[in-house]
Amino acid sequence: MAYRKIEQYDEATTKGLIEHYTKALELLGEDPTREGLLKTPERMAKAMQFLTQGYVLDAKEILNSAKFHENVSEMVIVKDIELYSMCEHHMLPFYGKAHIAYIPNGYITGLSKLARVVDVYSRRLQVQERLTSQILEAIKETLNPIGVAVVVEASHLCMMMRGVQKQNSVTTTSAFDGEFLKNSTRMEFLKLVGVKLH
Repeated sequence: MAYRKIEQYDEATTKGLIEHYTKALELLGEDPTREGLLKTPERMAKAMQFLTQGYVLDAKEILNSAKFHENVSEMVIVKDIELYSMCEHHMLPFYGKAHIAYIPNGYITGLSKLARVVDVYSRRLQVQERLTSQILEAIKETLNPIGVAVVVEASHLCMMMRGVQKQNSVTTTSAFDGEFLKNSTRMEFLKLVGVKLH
């Protein structure tokens, strides 16, 4: 199956993570045997496996599972795709939305598959810049469209909870290819998704 949510966790991985999270709690000065923390290492182990399940998913396989020949050449846009990821520098979450557009070149894909491609790459330890490019490359290599555009807007808890502690900052990243390298096409896309890039 191309896309799945984890229902069964790898026993060896779970056991190893539980041991490490138990030790981490001790190092932080906590007592892992107290009532409120008894199940915390196990919960953390399963949560991290869920949050990083993108490593075992294949974006190209997902797109190919619903790839159809269609003679259309109008821009296809899916906007406001929710995403949740983990910053690889501090392992704190960042979250926001992705906007994707492509201009077909003989093939289209199921609209839900674009959202699932976002999940594949966001459910990994990430940086937003790489995430944006990976989404674009998967669509480009699988569908060979006339053009692809991806914009990601996200808030990063590593900036909100620690460091500079700026709660209202939003990071925007973009990647464009093909027809979207042309200013007129790119501006049409940005206007339709309601994003301003300066």
